[in-house]
Amino acid sequence: MSPIEPTDGGVLIRIKAVPGAKREQIAGRLGDRLKVKVSAPPEAGKANKAICAIIAKQLAVKSAAVEVIKGMSNPEKTIRVLGISAEVARDRLGLGEESA
Repeated sequence: MSPIEPTDGGVLIRIKAVPGAKREQIAGRLGDRLKVKVSAPPEAGKANKAICAIIAKQLAVKSAAVEVIKGMSNPEKTIRVLGISAEVARDRLGLGEESA
């Protein structure tokens, strides 16, 4: 199962967050989730903001188009990205060879 699924106006991305990492990066798949490492700590929403920023940058969308909609205080999160198709998101995240 792909970590990316289409939704109205954009996509949902299932994330496994790794806060407090040495490097900020999208570290590839981890099961049915996309592993995202950020240096921000998991307090006061700092890691969530950093995750949204790295996803927005990788997908080449505005930061305002990316938000955590599930798992605010959990490492397993669901991110909504507006204004992008699932196909384009998979391609920009290096998951382009997967089927929907």
